[in-house]
Amino acid sequence: MNLQETKKSRVPLLGDNNNTLVLLFAINALVFVLLNGLKVVYLLSYDNNFQAEEFFQKQILQWFILPAHTENLWNKPWVIFSYMFSHYSVWGLISTCLWLWAFGYILQDLTGNKKLFPLYLYGGFIGAVIFLISIEFVPAFQQNIPQYFMGGSAAVMCVAVAATTLAPDYRLLPMLNGGIPLWVLTLIYVAIDFASVAQSGSSIGIAHLAAGTFGFIFIKQLRKGNDLGEWMNELADWFNDLFNPEKKYKKQSEREKLFYKVQGKPYNKKHNLTQSKLDEILDKINNEGYHMLTDEEKEFLNRASKEDL
Repeated sequence: MNLQETKKSRVPLLGDNNNTLVLLFAINALVFVLLNGLKVVYLLSYDNNFQAEEFFQKQILQWFILPAHTENLWNKPWVIFSYMFSHYSVWGLISTCLWLWAFGYILQDLTGNKKLFPLYLYGGFIGAVIFLISIEFVPAFQQNIPQYFMGGSAAVMCVAVAATTLAPDYRLLPMLNGGIPLWVLTLIYVAIDFASVAQSGSSIGIAHLAAGTFGFIFIKQLRKGNDLGEWMNELADWFNDLFNPEKKYKKQSEREKLFYKVQGKPYNKKHNLTQSKLDEILDKINNEGYHMLTDEEKEFLNRASKEDL
């Protein structure tokens, strides 16, 4: 699958309906505002900022972030998904959104709105699972264990590798000497990402690596006709219908997609009204009789009589 085969004729706009990129921005931003708004409440409620920070993390933040040990996970299993939308620092949110914009925009431009969200969720989920497994079962990763895992970094890594696998020669800034290939931007992103997580522990680094590997597998399967995110889109459509009773979601058959529902035939060939054609039909009537005319010839004769040819 090359770029010409996948690129859409119209670039997706931020204001488009069902724009997954905007939805992901909105979710990340809303969770960020919620967490920091609650933090401000705690800071205003306690004279000691250190005490306010401690209570905030124990009473609020822990319900959003992924703990480093599975025994702390059983009473809040939803954090395996909520952590990938949770950002505590402004820089963390900006970093996630900027890289998600760079790679998510390209992926959405090439594949439409149906692939970005599944990839984001898959990347975050696989990153979380590998993060927990590496800490629990790999002795080498049990040193310098981070207290928790939060943010969309693993999810964005999955999207970045998927977009690059799909179109590595996609050109950025084409006005600059032909543009910069997408794979170059990906190398820069991977270098910055692994440099930033080096101090956080090897478990986070291996989580990012696993998420990126799945992004590669997702596109390879997509090229074979296997859409690993299709079930998510179908589930989202079904769930959306529960709150939209007037909307009846139904898969259309290929016939319904390609043809209008009309009473007549999709295409009915009509000859131009010419004197030579009329003379030919009149000769046929003289030689063989009117009953030997075809329906098409009868229609022609009827049209000719109305237009006084």
